[in-house]
Amino acid sequence: MYEWHRMVQIVVDEIDRGIRNSDDESLTLQSLSKKLGYSGFHTTRRFKELSGMVLRDYIRLRKLAFALFEVRDTNTSFLDIAVKYGFASHEAFTRAFKSAYGITPKQYRKNPQPVVLRTKINTFDRYIFGIGEIGMVKSTEEVKVYFVSMPAHRFLHIKNYESSGYFDFWEKQENIPGQDCHTICGLLDSIKEKLDGNANDPGKYSGQIMARIYEENGKTPEAYGVRLPATYSGPVPDNMLLIDIPETEYIVFEHGPFNYDEETETVGEKLRKAMDSFDFSKTAYKPDTETGRISYFYFDPESFEKRIQPVIKK
Repeated sequence: MYEWHRMVQIVVDEIDRGIRNSDDESLTLQSLSKKLGYSGFHTTRRFKELSGMVLRDYIRLRKLAFALFEVRDTNTSFLDIAVKYGFASHEAFTRAFKSAYGITPKQYRKNPQPVVLRTKINTFDRYIFGIGEIGMVKSTEEVKVYFVSMPAHRFLHIKNYESSGYFDFWEKQENIPGQDCHTICGLLDSIKEKLDGNANDPGKYSGQIMARIYEENGKTPEAYGVRLPATYSGPVPDNMLLIDIPETEYIVFEHGPFNYDEETETVGEKLRKAMDSFDFSKTAYKPDTETGRISYFYFDPESFEKRIQPVIKK
């Protein structure tokens, strides 16, 4: 079964590549199944088993996710966008767009609203399966520790008072209508003004981060969302929260790029040890857990993993 998760992930990656390159030939069932060496029937059946979606529906929705960014951020004609993403006509594109997002391309360009994009599927995740790491640790960089000042900003998010960690967070969110992973991550993907990640890339959860919020009475719920400019005045989805984060100084524990399959657990342990053993007595700072403060957790194996915690001068 794990091998098929890998195989379907190859299909998912190829779909995004084909859409980016306007290579419709690579998106046919014949081409995708040939890449795996299996029949079209077997490929589509396995894809649905592992992703919960029909392959052709997934391709259509990923095309619409890419197309939405062009509707939002460019003046390209709707006909040209329709042709680029494989729709037979402007009318066909408009129907598909409205069916997916409840609004026409013309209406959306005039007044962009948060909508649920089809985020890129990740069918194989060894940490969900509890397999852990494979191979030897290959990291060449240890943990860097430094202080930064982060300007005031806003944090659009959902939060959970009962969860413990990323996967437990989403497991609990699945039971809350309108706050499941697909809905929330799709909404956040569609928002333009994110301060982190690539706001113009309908990739996997671009610019989205975990956080822990320090609230009154000692409550510290886990949260998931995006940082936005302090001047952000766009719409807030009904099932999300928007809070103001003042300019604050932070301590950053950062590890450089690493191999996701082979090193995630090791890198996480290195960061935890660095945080637990850090001696604030040798600095001008101490941890700041006052109400309204927030700590962030960035996870991007191709670039870094880092924990950012608020501090205050002694």
